[in-house]
Amino acid sequence: MKILMIGAHQDDNEFRCGGLAHKYTKMGYEVRFLSMCNGCGGHHVMTPAETSRRRAGESAAVAKLLNIQYDVWDIDDCTLMPDLQTREKLVRYIREFSPDLIISHRPNDYHADHRAAGQLVQDASYLLIVPHFCGDTPAMKTTPVILYNEDSFTNPVFKGDIVLDMDDEIDTKLTIADLNVSQVYEWLPYTYGTLDEVPEDPKKRFEWLKGMDITPDTTDEEVMAVKQGYAVKYAKTAARFRKELIEKYGVEKGSKIRYAEAFEICEYGGTLTEELKQQLF
Repeated sequence: MKILMIGAHQDDNEFRCGGLAHKYTKMGYEVRFLSMCNGCGGHHVMTPAETSRRRAGESAAVAKLLNIQYDVWDIDDCTLMPDLQTREKLVRYIREFSPDLIISHRPNDYHADHRAAGQLVQDASYLLIVPHFCGDTPAMKTTPVILYNEDSFTNPVFKGDIVLDMDDEIDTKLTIADLNVSQVYEWLPYTYGTLDEVPEDPKKRFEWLKGMDITPDTTDEEVMAVKQGYAVKYAKTAARFRKELIEKYGVEKGSKIRYAEAFEICEYGGTLTEELKQQLF
């Protein structure tokens, strides 16, 4: 199977579906990350050129960890547009890879780049099979299955159509976050007003990154009450979709899962048949 994860920026795929990406590569599937933007806008001290170079290095480290191909388009942060030129670029890119599954943003989001990325995936979906559109690249025979990554926006509310156990991937997910130094320890704390809380010592910094130690006795209510931390972030997905986890894994296992990733089925994608569901999830 071929899996394409499309993010606007170079931490979107990592944080939202990095665990699933790692599961797929361990299964022998071919996974590719695409960041539509070059990362130039994501820092408060470095210049745009310095930021892009540093983020490229962080993305290369993630690609090595996950054993994936990681492509970054040279579109400046905060300038991504769902225009015809970019739609054609995306259609050609998807056709060249010919994935079975695409995962991307919903087109309702706080960030204009996220919205544009989601809109571009939607706009490209049907055109992938239209031979006379971008006729210089062979049209696909079928439209890939398309999923949206989890978000917390409420108009409309994200639906957890597919919720997956990530307990075996939490170390990888936290390592991915830790590799994105310029983001999790610098830029994002700056935007949240918590930069002065980030420890300088790497070990203490990693503990700060986690937010809290989550044990089998930690309740969903305790997780939801904590605001900061990536272990908390991933545990909140399990807490939020506890009902769906129990439905998929049964009461005994589903009630004990601590970390999860959740996805919504995009109605513009191909049909998620039972056969495909078994292969993918």
